[in-house]
Amino acid sequence: MTTAHASHSANKPDSSRDPKALYGGTSSRRITVRDIAAAKVRGEKWPMLTAYDAMTASVFDEAGIPVLLVGDSMGNCHLGYESTVPVTMDEIAILSAAVVRGTKRALIVADLPFGAYQEGPVQALRSATRLIKETGASAVKLEGGERSAEQIKLLVDAGIPVMAHIGLTPQSVNAFGGYPVQGRGEEAAAQLLRDAKAVQDAGAFSVVLELVPAELAAEVTRTLHIPTVGIGAGSECDAQVLVWTDMAGMTAGRVPRFVKQYAQLREVLGGAARAFAEDVVDGAYPAEEHAFH
Repeated sequence: MTTAHASHSANKPDSSRDPKALYGGTSSRRITVRDIAAAKVRGEKWPMLTAYDAMTASVFDEAGIPVLLVGDSMGNCHLGYESTVPVTMDEIAILSAAVVRGTKRALIVADLPFGAYQEGPVQALRSATRLIKETGASAVKLEGGERSAEQIKLLVDAGIPVMAHIGLTPQSVNAFGGYPVQGRGEEAAAQLLRDAKAVQDAGAFSVVLELVPAELAAEVTRTLHIPTVGIGAGSECDAQVLVWTDMAGMTAGRVPRFVKQYAQLREVLGGAARAFAEDVVDGAYPAEEHAFH
């Protein structure tokens, strides 16, 4: 696909799509968890991206991305931390509110950061309630399968939609000793299936599968009646998510194997900065048309 065609396609919904489709549909109202459930029934695949500020979120919203995650991945790609572990509730709250303000249609999911729900269901409810009330987000995400089922159930019972996250859970990086693929081997695969069923039974409206063998992710997707969101989990998941800075080529250095880069924004932005600097040094900017008299 050429760049021009790709741009045209991204800005013009496909008239052959279902008008109820999450991506390419004609509805302009805010996407809800009921729409997510309906997409699973239709067999519709849908995209999700992370977002951390109003301007970027508005671009993705205008592009038709139906779900935006204000992920604790902001720690690595936005706040300069080495992992997601240091991210705080205050940071999540500030950036989630910005993303909500920058969007009109996308369902906004706010991450519960490390330390905001591990103590138990009551702490989880307190943290999730704060994010929903202060930011306007429509749902929260938390990591863990069976170990987080009680937290998920209490949140859902309280009226807070929950996206679960199993497989590689980045907040457990210190326990994992890195970011290894999860679910390899019979015992590990069985545990991941138990985790998936546990979060579904607890009431989660969807579940992220991160760094899971494609065959296992496909089995989970067939088994569950809630949508699966893959990241490094093969092509059979109901949805796919990427960290936007990885997807758009803003991330420096190597990116994970599962990442496909759809642009090279780091190169473009660096070129713009250098062109501006050279114009200033050479006296070409500001020119007469940029001046007031």
